Amino acid sequence: MSFRWNFKKAIEAAGVLLRMARGKRMRFIRLLKLLYIADRVSIEETGRPITGDRIVAMRQGPVLSRLYDCIKGEYPDQTEWDRFFVTEDPFDIRMKKTPGIGELCRYEVEVLQRVSRDRVLDDDWKVVDETHAFPEWTDPGNTSRPISYRDVLDAVGHGDQADRLLAEARADEVLDELIEGAAE
Repeated sequence: MSFRWNFKKAIEAAGVLLRMARGKRMRFIRLLKLLYIADRVSIEETGRPITGDRIVAMRQGPVLSRLYDCIKGEYPDQTEWDRFFVTEDPFDIRMKKTPGIGELCRYEVEVLQRVSRDRVLDDDWKVVDETHAFPEWTDPGNTSRPISYRDVLDAVGHGDQADRLLAEARADEVLDELIEGAAE
């Protein structure tokens, strides 16, 4: 069981972080790590992530997998991502157009900004090392493996509430689908 992926929110979250970066660009590994840390902080503080993306363990730590696909140019709705961001060099991502923040609530913007500010003096590899210390991550070697939201909830101290939080997330997803279906 997981949380609902919100592609628009994910684009806006990346935009918040890149607006704070010098030249509106950063190494994509840093962007991926900051987005994961922000989702994790939100889970710790509210029981819910910002993006709802699937999480995978990779050699360089936990990664939000759909966002990683966007950066690699492999996401099914790549044109929406590409309206705002471009991958330069093999390792940098630059914001070419500001996506806005209409899907993000004030709290989510504040978490993203706090995560970025708290690590502004850390180099990219120190941020990667930080994610290696998270108990939900174990090195999968040269492959990847899923990290469940239950594992993250447990790691941030919400293990006793995991069933309730995941059931609420599923109920919200069903309600959203009903609302979307009625609007069509």
